[in-house]
Amino acid sequence: MKYKSIGASDTVTGSAHLIFSDDGFECLLDFGMFQGLGKESSERNSHLGINPSRLKAVLLSHAHIDHSGRLPLLVKQGYTGPIYATSGTFDLCRILLLDSAHIQEADVRYVNKYLKHKGQQLREPLYTVHDAERCLKQFKPLPYRNKFSLHPGITFQFIHNGHITGSAAIELEWQKPEPKKLLYTGDVGRYQDLLLKHPEPFDKVDFIITESTYGDRLHEPAIELESNLLNLINTICIQQKGKLFIPAFSLGRTQELVFMMDRLKNKGLWPSIPVFVDSPLSCNATQIVRSHTECFNSSLSDYIKTDPDPFGFNQLRYVNERKDSKILNQMQGPAIIISASGMADAGRIKHHLLNGLFDEKNAVLMVGYCSPGSLGHQLMQGQKEVRIFGQTIGVKASIHSISSLSAHADARELLQYLTSQDPKTVKRIFLVHGEEAVKQDFKNRLTRIGFQDVEIPVKTKTYNLF
Repeated sequence: MKYKSIGASDTVTGSAHLIFSDDGFECLLDFGMFQGLGKESSERNSHLGINPSRLKAVLLSHAHIDHSGRLPLLVKQGYTGPIYATSGTFDLCRILLLDSAHIQEADVRYVNKYLKHKGQQLREPLYTVHDAERCLKQFKPLPYRNKFSLHPGITFQFIHNGHITGSAAIELEWQKPEPKKLLYTGDVGRYQDLLLKHPEPFDKVDFIITESTYGDRLHEPAIELESNLLNLINTICIQQKGKLFIPAFSLGRTQELVFMMDRLKNKGLWPSIPVFVDSPLSCNATQIVRSHTECFNSSLSDYIKTDPDPFGFNQLRYVNERKDSKILNQMQGPAIIISASGMADAGRIKHHLLNGLFDEKNAVLMVGYCSPGSLGHQLMQGQKEVRIFGQTIGVKASIHSISSLSAHADARELLQYLTSQDPKTVKRIFLVHGEEAVKQDFKNRLTRIGFQDVEIPVKTKTYNLF
């Protein structure tokens, strides 16, 4: 068996890993979209890097667009085989891939108005809603911890990894020329996640492909997370009478934030401040998270025995309609607005920041990873001016961040996850899904604890798995 990285070997996004053999077997582990790279994202996304007609299967670790987002393009270009995923991942892909397709079409319509006026060649979307709908028909939802045949002599299974609802590590096992196992971690979650089961240990394997997003750092302790959030809200919304804008991904961060607020409300600590979750995608994702109780950790399972809805309370409103979103920008007085996207590069949050960054009473709270160059990254770097919708905006609002809400394991947690293995028996570890300096730092950490062959793969280079 052999391995070739098609994406996320030199970036944090665009995860796509090809496993293949000399006898014609080929399968993909994820096929995600490149994000946060400016014009380069578009160029990379349009280039498949593989022949879809040769693929036997796609194994999908989770629904995040940087892992699933190019699957409709794969189908558009001729892939007709199965896409295996957990039921939670399938449910989330039904909304995330359709949403992505709507964005592709809307962006092209906008650009083509300009190009038509200039007499230039019009563009086509990367894929359409029709392509996404065709793609979803090829999904095959499967349960965790059940081995399934992929090809004669080749099996796989999904293992809980605690990143988002439905997320999984993928164990691939083959028998020829001799028995071997590979584990693809996908994105590894946290051991103290507010909502989800912690990452499960996995059986002895020979090869590992692991993410390394936060492989060079430790997240701040979560022990005072609620009190820190409450203190910030009291400062911005109660004392300064301002608005707190929270760019948050529709899936994961949004539900965790709402759950923390729900707990504060039940403890009698929540101030009289309205909260708006302004994202149709967040509303739909929250319904799906509610329904997949098999992913809940024991604390959340116990919590819902006394509070059946951990994602709703009487001062919280989910905003679907665009007209209602626009009203929020005209609303006077303090409020909390949670809106996608988490990197502040797209979605309704950009409109809120356009209308709120100039006011020193207001604040922005960043709660997740932001790619270099993204609007969220610029704000976290302390830039005094940013560009939003072609306008230069002075940043007078205060900027804050909480890293302990990240859905990605930090360096210590990644090591905890990987040391379910005996370092001396793992033949090789491949580090992907991380910035170059981070991967090098994490490689050094792994080497120090005994892993003997740690590889930072080169994109499109073939590596033998024997």
